[in-house]
Amino acid sequence: MNILVLNCGSSSIKYKLFDMPDGGELAGGLLERIGEETSQLSHRAGGRKARVDGKVADHWEGLKWVVEALLHPEHGAIRDPSEIGAVGHRVVHGGEQFMGSVPITPEVVEAIREFSGLAPLHNPPNLIGIQAAQELLPGVPQVAVFDTAFHGTMPRYAYLYAIPYEYYQKYRIRRYGFHGTSHRYVSMRAAELLGRPLKELKLITCHLGNGCSVAAVRGGRSVDTSMGFTPLEGLVMGTRSGDVDPAIVPFLAREEGLSVEEVERVLNKKSGLLGLSGVSNDMREVERAAREGEERAEIALEVFAYRVKKYIGAYTAVLGGVDAIVFTGGIGENAYRMRERICEGLEGLGITLDPECNRRTVGRREGEIGRDDAPVRILVVPTDEELLIARDTLEVAGPKI
Repeated sequence: MNILVLNCGSSSIKYKLFDMPDGGELAGGLLERIGEETSQLSHRAGGRKARVDGKVADHWEGLKWVVEALLHPEHGAIRDPSEIGAVGHRVVHGGEQFMGSVPITPEVVEAIREFSGLAPLHNPPNLIGIQAAQELLPGVPQVAVFDTAFHGTMPRYAYLYAIPYEYYQKYRIRRYGFHGTSHRYVSMRAAELLGRPLKELKLITCHLGNGCSVAAVRGGRSVDTSMGFTPLEGLVMGTRSGDVDPAIVPFLAREEGLSVEEVERVLNKKSGLLGLSGVSNDMREVERAAREGEERAEIALEVFAYRVKKYIGAYTAVLGGVDAIVFTGGIGENAYRMRERICEGLEGLGITLDPECNRRTVGRREGEIGRDDAPVRILVVPTDEELLIARDTLEVAGPKI
């Protein structure tokens, strides 16, 4: 069965077509700059690549481009839309209502719309993608796979904030966590690489990219994670501040004459690696600047590594020990120097990096980078959220196809 996986951002559509249950990728690509003067589709299938430029007005038209690329006689992967058996959608926020992947019904659509207030940058385009797919592929089963679902197993002492309890009751203000599909995938893959049942493992998974989060995973279940009510909490990220003293918000509002919304934008869009370094939100550029002697870039790297190190230490305590640390995401998979910074000084916890193994993973799919005699294993595992979404979609929609 062919399953199409869609990840709709505010101005983009990332997609992959899988042959399930084998999991072979038939095609994939990225449509960028939707709604701008010039949009660009980068498509691949069977070793063939294509690029299409033009103006895409909205996600409905964008999805039409995606389907046309999949059907193209030269670089396509299917001959008819009927060959798409189901569509899996990445949806960022499922609130407390969705603790697993579900078939998309009118009730689910309405719930996703309601949760848009908790994820205003993500849920609306996710919802647009769902509605476009329903119109363009009528009768094809659609499945929602939620980023927050994996963290639904956190105990209440981990997800509640120490604010008046009525705000939780009234507004459901709590830690939800994000990147759940990635944390779940790399946890499962780490168990395979370690040759041990997932239910026996204590793992700390580090998803480090432009957005960053750490999760404490016991027996395949998330028991804590660094992101919270929104994806702003936790680690230093590309443009997000991560953890800050909440009093900074009114302080900046008063001193800089900013509205609450403007302070929120500073913390989300102008902070993190970009705000500290003054160079870029891209780890590669910040590391380059640091090597060239830029002091602020070096400061940014120090703060980034220190924050990850703190969470690893905290989650080792939460888990009562750890079997393996797993690095994933663009930074986690590729920035070997940053992995060295993060692991340096953690030897007392049994976490000891092998510098040669660490460097040899660059350009490889996955690998172990810890010392053989260290009690805690350290792994690099490239994430594949789309494949996990395809698996969930097959499981949920399979009986209906």
